Amino acid sequence: MAEETDLEIEEAGGGKKKLIIIIAAVVVILGGVVGFFLMSGSDEPAETLEEETAIVEAPEPSSAAETGSALYVAMPRPFVFNVPGASRDRIVQIKVQLLVRGDGNEEIAKKHIPLIEGTLLSVFSTTTADELSTSAGKETLRLTALDKVQAAMEGVEGSKVVERVLFTGFVMQ
Repeated sequence: MAEETDLEIEEAGGGKKKLIIIIAAVVVILGGVVGFFLMSGSDEPAETLEEETAIVEAPEPSSAAETGSALYVAMPRPFVFNVPGASRDRIVQIKVQLLVRGDGNEEIAKKHIPLIEGTLLSVFSTTTADELSTSAGKETLRLTALDKVQAAMEGVEGSKVVERVLFTGFVMQ
């Protein structure tokens, strides 16, 4: 009988100790969180923050808003063509997207996809495998393609329409 009473006292005492430990842990964690938020405040004066907020709230009109948002027109098929190399001919596959500004230019570019594809293919067929093996050669090809596409679009529509030619996939075997 005395042994059973001792066990009940020990179990009750152990439960109180666990409860005290849990409460202490919660208090320490809450104290840490409160301390973090208090210490992470800004050291800048309030006037500076208000001025920055006023600047952010009233942005100046940008030139991108005037020219339209950037839209991408993907060519429906990748360009696959042969290029001569020093040791052997190679096959090249290039996936192309066009950067245009505004919905109007996007519609014009989509309308003239056959013209753009033909222009790009004629530019791509003038290159060699040696030129395409370097990043400078790829960049030169991209810039040449842009110039030719803009010239073709200006001849048909009276404006350049395309802002950039982007290679989104490039494989040479």
